[in-house]
Amino acid sequence: MNHSFSEKLISIFPGLNLTKTYKKEYLVKDIFAGLSVAAIVLPIGIAYSAIIGLPPQAGLYSSILPMIAYALMGSSRQLIMGPDSATCLLVATMVAPLAAAGSDQYYALCIMVALMVGGLCIVGGLFKMGMIANFLSKPILTGYLNGLAISIILGQMGKLFGYDLVSKEFFETLFEFFSKLELTNTYTLMIGGGSFIIILLLKKFTPRLPAPLISVIIGIAIIMIFKDDKGIVLVGDIPSGLPTLGIPKIENVNFLKLAYESSGIVLISFCSMMLTNKSFASRNGYTINPNKDFIALGVADVMSGLSHGFAISGADSRTAVNNASGGKTQLVSVFAAIAIVLCLLFLTGFLSLLPVTVLSAIIISACLGLFDVEYSRKLLKLSKVEFFISIITSVSVIVIGVMPGVLIAIGLSLMRLIRLASHPRIFIQGELKGSSIYQNIDDNPEAIRIPGIVVFKIESAMLFFNSDYLKSHILEMIDNESEKVKFVIMNAVSVNMIDVTAADTLEHLVKELKAKGIKLMLARANSQFENMTTRICAFENLPPVKNYNSVYDAVQDCVQVKS
Repeated sequence: MNHSFSEKLISIFPGLNLTKTYKKEYLVKDIFAGLSVAAIVLPIGIAYSAIIGLPPQAGLYSSILPMIAYALMGSSRQLIMGPDSATCLLVATMVAPLAAAGSDQYYALCIMVALMVGGLCIVGGLFKMGMIANFLSKPILTGYLNGLAISIILGQMGKLFGYDLVSKEFFETLFEFFSKLELTNTYTLMIGGGSFIIILLLKKFTPRLPAPLISVIIGIAIIMIFKDDKGIVLVGDIPSGLPTLGIPKIENVNFLKLAYESSGIVLISFCSMMLTNKSFASRNGYTINPNKDFIALGVADVMSGLSHGFAISGADSRTAVNNASGGKTQLVSVFAAIAIVLCLLFLTGFLSLLPVTVLSAIIISACLGLFDVEYSRKLLKLSKVEFFISIITSVSVIVIGVMPGVLIAIGLSLMRLIRLASHPRIFIQGELKGSSIYQNIDDNPEAIRIPGIVVFKIESAMLFFNSDYLKSHILEMIDNESEKVKFVIMNAVSVNMIDVTAADTLEHLVKELKAKGIKLMLARANSQFENMTTRICAFENLPPVKNYNSVYDAVQDCVQVKS
């Protein structure tokens, strides 16, 4: 019974399995990787708080318990949980109309969004909905992130130059930025621009060094040495110590509407996290469990909310640092969390001297990493349609806004899915010379076809929304034949299922072909397909459509009848 309880506990908290499998030689590597991750989490957490408009400590609170929660419950050994730019901007866009930025109500709403996102993720995982990770295609997600990066970069340019941008719309903000250039604080721009250049150079030539942390140290050192008498805006006081756990009191809020809008954050954060997850799991030779990770993301978000943090996701930049630093297990997250706790206890005085312009430089450099130019170039070569969809998503996020951009991305995904499902591919097939194998003649023009016999293959399930298209396409193929067709053979090996509507349509096709003196046959149909068509034909008093074990057998039977 104890063994059974232990196994059950490990199934819920996979990280506990380390108590049985952990190797001593991993410890030094995991500690080093944990410190490396913490060196990135510290400045990034503070910087991403600025995107939402929350106090700097909120980003650190959003990292501690979420990292520990995922280490216990997640299936990835490398993934680091924490604030990410996409989720931050989504939260800011969602909460901004409901409360004044910087107010207690605003902060409380951000916390509530984290709790709601967490709850929805947990429900999604419990109902085995991890497959929604495939719902947003990579081209659409790439387009979304490209648009998001441009929006965030523009939003941070004012702070980099030393003045505020109050506009919300993209083009209004762009106009405001250029119209206020005369307000630029030269000292602020020098520190911010210098930090940006340092980060880029360090990432290029010494990628293992924590470039954001180094820029933070330099920025604080400049203020300590030269004092702040040049109008440089600083982060300001950061409370020392750890947050108290709890749920804030919120009044006059439509929680159903908040939950509905939180679902967009769930989709984006989970899909983005799973892209990172799959990538690093593949590199390190193991598989992940999407449903477990859905629950783990939910618990991490709940922990973030309870500790006065905001909604988070899998952080690709910190995960990459973990992987590059040689981290072997989930304990990296635990060591990183401990390091952040120590910083909150002992280093907040120094962090309060950090120039805000340095944070903007960190955010802008991080957003440059969101651009996937190489993949967009690849997409243009492979599929102009998907490239076009990716560009539309980017433009929507930039021009219309983040949340509408998410809805458009979802709509484009649905439209493309419906288009592909309702217009499945159909290929005419021929026999490869000297064999009994039938292949598509488009790919194999040398394949042999027998006059009077049409062999075609459907690469899709036959369902209510594509059955009419399939029927009309099949009849069109037959009409385009130069010789009179006597037999039509459907290679149904790729038809994994057929519903009643499609079976009815197939029965009508049988009748129409019969009226033209053409016989329809099946080859390689599965049992569900065969049983459904047999029952439909019996109901209509039609002879059953014969199903052959191979296309070759069906063709040979037709040849014998012809002769």
